[in-house]
Amino acid sequence: MAVPAASPPSGRRPPLDPIDGGGLDAPAALDLLRRGELTVTGRLTDASNATLYCEIAAGDVAGRCVYKPVRGERALWDFPDGTLADREFAAYEVSAALQLGIVPPTVLRDGPFGPGMVQLWIDVDVTVDLVALTRADDPQLRAIALFDAVINNADRKGGHLLPAPSGRVHGIDHGVTFHAEGKLRTLLWTWRGRRLSAEETALLAGLRRQLAGELGERLEPLLTVTEITALAARVDRLLDEGRFPLPSGDWPPIPWPPF
Repeated sequence: MAVPAASPPSGRRPPLDPIDGGGLDAPAALDLLRRGELTVTGRLTDASNATLYCEIAAGDVAGRCVYKPVRGERALWDFPDGTLADREFAAYEVSAALQLGIVPPTVLRDGPFGPGMVQLWIDVDVTVDLVALTRADDPQLRAIALFDAVINNADRKGGHLLPAPSGRVHGIDHGVTFHAEGKLRTLLWTWRGRRLSAEETALLAGLRRQLAGELGERLEPLLTVTEITALAARVDRLLDEGRFPLPSGDWPPIPWPPF
């Protein structure tokens, strides 16, 4: 099975390819997600939290999305109750700030079952072998691995990677992120210990400046002060060390199940 074509190692891509998002670019998708009427048509039963498949429409614009109501979140021992939707949206804010187009357009809003996270549905190329994809030395996966190190993703499973028909790879399911303690668990360890490129270093430096400004302000309603401080510290550590992180010996480095 084929692995999707790699994006070029330099240069950022638009935040969303309309091919992936049902014909919508990122601004149109965000507008639809914010003001469209949600109609629940199904549920993704393999998700650990309530994850509802919806049709969404506003005037002549229509699309599909995933709606995760806060009331459907499963309690976790290491994350505060009722915070997963906020963390999903915070991950989108960081992804948007990096301009890498990793997380699909995402908003927080009210829905049929109360407030929650609403994210654009991404069409997937079902011919892609996810096992081969996670083992590929692909620039897109490298960018996701760096993103996960920044947001402290505790659950990067293979199924949380969406290879789209355009060749782009998106990342989803970012509810268990931004913990103040190190919890990085991922399948994407191909680049462990490798030096950051000049472009990656510049990307992180730009993110650090944004955290001290408007991005930090946007994250304040979503994360605790301690978590935002830890986020900035992770970026500083990556810049100081100039390398991708290594797996910790204090906890399993790969999530279970891995897919």
